[in-house]
Amino acid sequence: MIKAVVIDFDDTFCLTEAACFELENAVLELMDCQPQTREIHKQTWGQPLFEIITTRSPGVNVVQFRELMQEMLPLWVSEGKIDTITRANIETLDKLLQEGKELYILTSRTHDEVIHLLAPDHDLASRIKAFYYRDIMAFHKPDPRAFDEVLNDHKLDHGECVYVGDSPSDAMAAKQAGLHFIASLESGVRTEADFATLPVDAFVNTFSDIPAAIVKL
Repeated sequence: MIKAVVIDFDDTFCLTEAACFELENAVLELMDCQPQTREIHKQTWGQPLFEIITTRSPGVNVVQFRELMQEMLPLWVSEGKIDTITRANIETLDKLLQEGKELYILTSRTHDEVIHLLAPDHDLASRIKAFYYRDIMAFHKPDPRAFDEVLNDHKLDHGECVYVGDSPSDAMAAKQAGLHFIASLESGVRTEADFATLPVDAFVNTFSDIPAAIVKL
């Protein structure tokens, strides 16, 4: 029986790849740096931003880029340009809670990138039992040990948990950790073919499909 649903944030719970592409390029423009292409952004999507930005835009000053991102992200959030969570997805969380599931978010984002999501008046505050992000974790995806803190903190067995993510590295980490894995294809960045060599338990086309997929695990 599935007791806990661990959810990736970007392009799983909230569709953000396109918005992140635009935000990152806005920062690069301020720095007079080479803009990234959409192709390279999609190819490297899911990797920690401040580690991969030099691949997306060779020669960029990472420290300056990070500082400008910290300034621009809150503005974009306030203007509804990024991290806008749909009512349908909030209702899906409520359905999972009604079915007795514990809900967690596990993301590769840093504290600076999630601080607005941790606000006590955010829609997630009353629904997500714990939020795991890069700064507070000893291990990070795709290392399967990234899930150990969730399991140990909440006394959960591996088989009682399902991770919902959008990338092959999510699938690899979750399955190596002994969790069930549901692949979300909602963003359109990836297809089932991208997971062909991985033991995915289910595919969903929208976040709202997750409760029904869990029933079948």
